[in-house]
Amino acid sequence: MIGGSPELWGVPHSALFAAQIVAISVGMFLFAGLWTPLVGALQAFIELWITFSGGREGAIHLLAAALGVGLAMLGPGAWSIDARLFGRKRIDIRGRQACASPGLKGSRGDNID
Repeated sequence: MIGGSPELWGVPHSALFAAQIVAISVGMFLFAGLWTPLVGALQAFIELWITFSGGREGAIHLLAAALGVGLAMLGPGAWSIDARLFGRKRIDIRGRQACASPGLKGSRGDNID
């Protein structure tokens, strides 16, 4: 996705040209917020493939792979197409005080409080 766009203007010099085209299209899906978990995982896979197949900037592609994994785990944003089509789930995490009750005991038998 990062190094693929300059090669679109000329003759491709890399054997990874097809992977870079797919990475650009995956980036467009991510920008629009469509199929975010699936496309984020696909981006991570493609970026790792480019890195280990002899890509020029290995660190940048590893960073893009980590971002793809993060997007796959976080899911779509509030203004994404996924949120409009499928709805958005919100997970509220309560504080520790609200979760613990006085009657619960830990694994060693002591009180959690």
